[in-house]
Amino acid sequence: MKSCPIIILFIFLISCDSSNQKDLDAILANSYVCLDNSCQSNFEISKEVSPDHYIDDNGYSHIKFWGPKYFTVKGELSQLNDKYIINGVPLVETVFDSDYWIWLDNLTFVLPVYSIFSWYTDNEFQNPIPIGNITITLDDMVSRLPPLNISGYSINENTCMDCPYSSTLFGTYSKYTYKPQHSFYLGPEMKGDTLKVFIKVIFNNDLGLTEENEHVLNIIVDP
Repeated sequence: MKSCPIIILFIFLISCDSSNQKDLDAILANSYVCLDNSCQSNFEISKEVSPDHYIDDNGYSHIKFWGPKYFTVKGELSQLNDKYIINGVPLVETVFDSDYWIWLDNLTFVLPVYSIFSWYTDNEFQNPIPIGNITITLDDMVSRLPPLNISGYSINENTCMDCPYSSTLFGTYSKYTYKPQHSFYLGPEMKGDTLKVFIKVIFNNDLGLTEENEHVLNIIVDP
């Protein structure tokens, strides 16, 4: 009969260990932003819009202008921990940007603003940009006609270049979906050119833990 207290104590310790392990597992589960403890994101050019798309040995994506004046980039994101889903809406955000711009009479140029990667600097807007037979700064362009980034936004004379929020003015956004996609302008004047698409994914764009992924797609518009 003396062994009974020992057995009871042993059972109690096992029960406590099991309970503590469950509590630890719950804490660890909530310490990750995404399920499976890993936030993954993948992006590719949609072959539905660009049926001739392929990736060469150097990792460059090739597309052709064949009619539609756009190409589409599609993505797939890891699912969030339940803690970061509000009323069934996942707190994810994807930002798309490009270094390729369209100006007057379909003149094109490349300018690496890269605001979504925190590389934005207003010094770039004072640098001379050669376009055909002329050299001009982006500030000069804005004063004549706002240039259009192929991701869908423009810079005009009212755009604040040195405000605390300036970097958020560049890029286009897709929010609250695990399958973000965005269409970029594609025109015949772009044939033979090389451009970059920049993508930034934010897993949980609200309070709490957050993770970010960045992607660069190098794209050649074949003649």
